Amino acid sequence: MKQFLLTVLFLSTFKFIAQNKINYSEVSKDLLQNIMDKKSYENQVTLLANSTLEDLTSELKTDTQKLAFWINIYNSFIQISLTENPDLYKDRGTFFSTPRVKIAGETLSFDDIEHDIIRRSRVKLSWGYLRKYFRPKWERKLRVQNIDWRIHFALNCGAKSCPPVALFTNENLNKELDFMATEYLKEQTTYNSETKTAKSVSLFSWFRADFGGICGARQILVDYKITPEKPKKLEFKNYDWTLLLGNFRKIPK
Repeated sequence: MKQFLLTVLFLSTFKFIAQNKINYSEVSKDLLQNIMDKKSYENQVTLLANSTLEDLTSELKTDTQKLAFWINIYNSFIQISLTENPDLYKDRGTFFSTPRVKIAGETLSFDDIEHDIIRRSRVKLSWGYLRKYFRPKWERKLRVQNIDWRIHFALNCGAKSCPPVALFTNENLNKELDFMATEYLKEQTTYNSETKTAKSVSLFSWFRADFGGICGARQILVDYKITPEKPKKLEFKNYDWTLLLGNFRKIPK
């Protein structure tokens, strides 16, 4: 009888813990959705601030899970930080490199999230060709295994030339990234059929290794039907760093 009661108590406790386990992917989506809807997001910020490295690593196991989560986190806290203090954008280098996001027992900068987690420990100013080595435990545990070039058209850094902010999910991430990449590149790219020259966003140049080099970027333009053929030459537009918040876009289901 005693053993039976202990078993029931154990199962009840296990069920209670399972039912009350926080789903951080949902928290990231709720955070961004509340920002979009102009609702309170303090509860989500608190949950993330109290999360541990073990909490996130036990949930975010695949690149799909990691990317959906971290893109939502990055875009959310950009909106939060610059809405609270737009003057931070006057020194963009300091803005992106200063730790601001409390999560997983750490306080991370936007550079940490973008270049160390989402871009797998890449040196920021290296066109994507240089990698960082001997990284801290949190970074090795949280970063993706493979860089997905489409993230550059999903991350919003607060500037007018940035891609719009959209909500990303584990279930439909591939479709969502394709949609955002296609729509953004359509808006940012022009093509001269006589000279076979495309002019597109500077992101292709800044992170060229992520795209497979400039040749890879030209191939992306034709693969995604942005240009009717593979351009022989790719030029880059000037990036407009004017602050623009609230640039939201809904991805069709």
